[in-house]
Amino acid sequence: MDTLSDPTTAGAAPFYATGKRSRDLATELGLSEAELLVAHRGPEVVRLRLDPKALVEALPALGEIMVLTRNDAAVHEKVGTFGQIRFGQETGLVLNPPIDLRLFPRHWRAAFAVETPHEAGPRRSVQIFDAAGDAMIKVHLRATSSLDAFEALRTRFAAPKAKPLDIAPYPATSATQAGDPAAFRAEFSQMRDVHEFFPLLRRHGLDRRSALGLLGQNHVRGIGALAATRLLEDASTTGLPIMCFVGNRGCIQIHTGPVETIRAMGPWINVLDPGFNLHLREDLVAEAFAVRKPTRHGELTSVELYDARTELIAQFFGVRSEEGPEDPLWRALVSRLGAGFSA
Repeated sequence: MDTLSDPTTAGAAPFYATGKRSRDLATELGLSEAELLVAHRGPEVVRLRLDPKALVEALPALGEIMVLTRNDAAVHEKVGTFGQIRFGQETGLVLNPPIDLRLFPRHWRAAFAVETPHEAGPRRSVQIFDAAGDAMIKVHLRATSSLDAFEALRTRFAAPKAKPLDIAPYPATSATQAGDPAAFRAEFSQMRDVHEFFPLLRRHGLDRRSALGLLGQNHVRGIGALAATRLLEDASTTGLPIMCFVGNRGCIQIHTGPVETIRAMGPWINVLDPGFNLHLREDLVAEAFAVRKPTRHGELTSVELYDARTELIAQFFGVRSEEGPEDPLWRALVSRLGAGFSA
């Protein structure tokens, strides 16, 4: 076995020497990405003490950064600065436009400060992982970021005696069924805010995809697995601002605004705009739906993408005021995707 195939081998080449993305290299080696970082021996990777609130509250000092949140089929990247941070008992919020994050630190298990050499200069980041060793969120420094703040964060949170990683893959998800579908539909029809949907799912023991199967054609329409490309190209052509949500267990990241440069590269459809990049593997989209949910301001329409495991990949909404109705131009766009809803 060569040393690159076993990063725990004495004298093994560092993970960054391959030129491959750490996630891709870890997959090749049969490791999680967090395990790849733990296996590295050298000052380039520093294990951090995991104090979610304090760690996030230290990030504004870095200045301008790029935040990356991903799942298996989508990568969402936003440039901005951390700020306007709030933490409750179970969740955190970062709302400092253009940075817009929903944080779920109960799923965070390990954190690292990473500084690797590169021909264009060192690449520095703060990376947070879940119990399966998958990245929940990565914060990448940029040319104007504060190196002093990065060094202070790395020193303050360094955990040389951190507990060994206990990697345990999450069990595969399975479809769930409401005990009383009629009661679920009745409660759904009485919703006054889209944020009531997730608590409704929990009350009825439903996952998101199974819930869609209980709603009729007035609320859910299949629109074909290639809907994302058509949506992004239409939004780009018309200049219509949209909201794009991509998340995982530990973080949801949101873009609000226009999308301009849309490029297909192999199986990926990409948004390549200053300050916002989206990379979506359309070949991993098994199903796409237009979904309408009732609110006190009228029905709100989303486009939702699911993978073969029925896990949510991404959601798209129209931009609107929190206290206003849905933009009819967004409704028209979704109708053009073949939703069959009236505009």
